[in-house]
Amino acid sequence: MLLIFGLSVFFRTVGQGDFHCPNCGGDRHYRQRVARRWFTLFFLPVIPLNHVGEVVECGTCRSRFNLDVLRLPTAQQMAAALPMAMRAAAGAVLVAGDPADPAARVRAVEAVRGYGMADFDDEALAAALEEGPDGTDEVIVQAGAQLTTEAREWFLAQVVRIALADGAIGAGERQALHTVAGRLGMTPAHAVGVITTTEGAARE
Repeated sequence: MLLIFGLSVFFRTVGQGDFHCPNCGGDRHYRQRVARRWFTLFFLPVIPLNHVGEVVECGTCRSRFNLDVLRLPTAQQMAAALPMAMRAAAGAVLVAGDPADPAARVRAVEAVRGYGMADFDDEALAAALEEGPDGTDEVIVQAGAQLTTEAREWFLAQVVRIALADGAIGAGERQALHTVAGRLGMTPAHAVGVITTTEGAARE
């Protein structure tokens, strides 16, 4: 009798969910799979051997990636993160200046709405200011990681306009702007350039 034996790698699913697939693009369903080498007899796994690794497999294109791909935000997460980041940044600048100034509050509401939170109003702004800064830094960091350089500049410029709504930018507001810029992943010099340019445009 002829025995056919060998070594083969088999995958076992240990988790699943949604992720952003770098290969086919867009939000896709994935399976998190563990690979293990088996001794096979007649092409059937008989004896489990060593673990080979762990991968994430796209349910659409079947491409496989390492686990780091799960750190990338989905399009849905990105859409939710940006308005929350603007809400946090607007609140930080308002608190550093005059949070009761009507013009600054209107500008803050407009900025948050502009990033997709259509039902955001002055009442929601008041609630955000009352909540305080807990966790806001992380929200801005997450949004900054998703944005291109140009998008970061635009984001910061919107926050600068909030600070300018009640007049010249004060020392506290300027420090808050630099903090927001740093959370976005911008260098101090880059932040100064965006802030100065936005200030100049407002004076014209």
